Amino acid sequence: MTSGLTDASLMLHVRPRQLLLLARLDAHRHLGRAAEAMNISQPAATKLLQQLEDSLGEKLFERLARGMEPTPYGEILIRYARRVLSDFGTAREEMLALRSGLSGALRVGSVPGAVPELLAPALVEYHRRHPQVAVSVVVETSDVIQAQLEQGDVDLVLGRLTDGHDEAKYASVPLLGESQVVVVRTAHPVFERANVTLAEMAGWSWVLQPPGSPQRGRFEAAMREAGIQARLDIIETASPIAITALLENSDMAAVMPASQANHYARLGVLRTVPVELPVRVPPICLITREDRALSPAAAQLRRQLLGGA
Repeated sequence: MTSGLTDASLMLHVRPRQLLLLARLDAHRHLGRAAEAMNISQPAATKLLQQLEDSLGEKLFERLARGMEPTPYGEILIRYARRVLSDFGTAREEMLALRSGLSGALRVGSVPGAVPELLAPALVEYHRRHPQVAVSVVVETSDVIQAQLEQGDVDLVLGRLTDGHDEAKYASVPLLGESQVVVVRTAHPVFERANVTLAEMAGWSWVLQPPGSPQRGRFEAAMREAGIQARLDIIETASPIAITALLENSDMAAVMPASQANHYARLGVLRTVPVELPVRVPPICLITREDRALSPAAAQLRRQLLGGA
């Protein structure tokens, strides 16, 4: 491989027609047929390939009696060429979609904590700009929505990568890091006291997410680390509406992200208990599949969430 040049400098010697030729050679394994597919002469194709090999300092194809076979270096460049051509095609589709007005469907999976500060504001603006897109939202725990992303039931996810999934298959960008807090109804008797400890709260009744969910596991681990071994009185649900309704009608407590708690506090529904909860969770991330191109509608929401236009 050519040494002494930066990647940026070397890229100046790689032409789009050479990458297209690599893709055609991989498909046809014959220089004449690859040239024909590009509508150029065989000598022109030979020159393009030779110039690319000279620029990179490596032989990319073996010339055989009845065709051509990529070398290991050629295989690497072919994969790169395919990605470039695929990305270019996706970009053209998105540009055409923006020009004509986005349409189609957008399916988003989100953990509850991402809704107030991330998803809701983004979707309001998204719908204003692209009213023809049919948007559907699934609000669940990270393990559930990641399984839906794996199966193709949602286009992208606002959540956390969970155990049991191959991280190499996903692109994950952190967007929101926040603490977990304990919430109760606004008129809960705990606010009549000067202070309350986590040990005392172990005797309360709780509304918690089901076993296997990341938040539930971290909460129970935090209780054990604090030396609290008591068996908790629990109702299990991942439904935000069920959680808030149960809290409004009882003295039960729940755990939720601070942004979600602040949302309910603004509505006058719930209130945060002034106790430090030793639960540390990873940031909420924007998660997509590495091996699956986003639709124009999903790609536009991704750009918006990442701060693009």
